[in-house]
Amino acid sequence: MGATQVLAPIFAQVGLTFGLLIWMGRLRVGAVRSGLVRAGDIALGQPNWPPHIAQANNAFRSQLELPVLFYLVSMLSLFTARGSATLIVLAWFFVATRFLHALIIVTTNNVSRRFFLYVAGLAALFLMWVIFGLDLYLGNAGALLPLDVDALGGALSRNVE
Repeated sequence: MGATQVLAPIFAQVGLTFGLLIWMGRLRVGAVRSGLVRAGDIALGQPNWPPHIAQANNAFRSQLELPVLFYLVSMLSLFTARGSATLIVLAWFFVATRFLHALIIVTTNNVSRRFFLYVAGLAALFLMWVIFGLDLYLGNAGALLPLDVDALGGALSRNVE
């Protein structure tokens, strides 16, 4: 497994997060400019957005919760050379559930479908952590070569000087 294979689902998840942020921002600015929402009604975080904007906000905010654990296990597997095809498949499955979860939030907002996707993604993420932990403490070295953190630190310090 190469680093690009481990990082690809991370980039997809980051892309989803930024895409939702930009879309939500455009919706919010448009609502304030059009007079649909007064700035004073939302200045302190009050939930006074129209439903379609609240849905976009919820979809965005959702990408800042559970995915934190996804980012962490992905980066730890990369830095400890414990990446595997199984982890990458689970990572892509997790990201797919996040895309579908966000799509449901901003469209039908069907709670039972949304919950099913949340639990499916959570199960994949949990399996990623279990597999990573078992491999780290009980397994052989993964297919990835460990990153040379010392060399990386030296390269960074040379660039700073």
